[in-house]
Amino acid sequence: MTVALDFARFVGVVALATVRNPPPVAATLEEAYRIGVRSLPILLTISVFVGTNLAVQGYNAFVPLGGQRLVGMFVALAGVRELAPIMVAAMVAAKAGTEMASQIAVMRIRQQIDALEVMAVDPHWYLVTPRLFGIILVLPALTVLSVFTLVLASWVVAVVQLGLNGHEFLAYARSTSHVTDLLFCTIKGFSFGVTICLVSCFYGFRSAPGPAGVGQATNAAVVTSAVACAVANYFLSRWLYG
Repeated sequence: MTVALDFARFVGVVALATVRNPPPVAATLEEAYRIGVRSLPILLTISVFVGTNLAVQGYNAFVPLGGQRLVGMFVALAGVRELAPIMVAAMVAAKAGTEMASQIAVMRIRQQIDALEVMAVDPHWYLVTPRLFGIILVLPALTVLSVFTLVLASWVVAVVQLGLNGHEFLAYARSTSHVTDLLFCTIKGFSFGVTICLVSCFYGFRSAPGPAGVGQATNAAVVTSAVACAVANYFLSRWLYG
């Protein structure tokens, strides 16, 4: 309960600091590059192999029922609506979230955050706001890129390896997934980005002294972010898809 209250207070302080001052543009773009561009290779690699696995597993599930033509529908339902957004969130939480938590935690134990306060610089605005806007800029885009990569990989496996009709695959995928699904993916990406940044920075700010404190803060950040995104995904899906 204490952690929840501290987190709520932290979110309020960050929101107030962000409203009072515009985000530093250079730092925001730097964070966007670090989170987005540097995460792109591993994200695309994971998306390719998740897409191939979806096609193979969907085919194996539908063949006994004579419905292998529905693989495209399966990929659209499982991959586009649910798997891609939460997969991107988990990967970004594991990579960028841990970096945020560890960097801020190190600054905390080195008293650099106290030094910012002495210089009349709001540490929440200086450290959290650029990361927040940076991840908001790139995570929805990463989610959409993951969706297209996942579907393309599934289509290639379905046509080349499984011998399905490519036009039929896309027709069933389009009948299930629409343009609004991409909009919903960006909404999920935005929500997950805010969650990952705030949780990671929160644990970085409340890090205990010493290297052990940094490790504990980093571990707590990635675990809590992943759980929070999974829970948020359920409620967002209920809200967006009914």
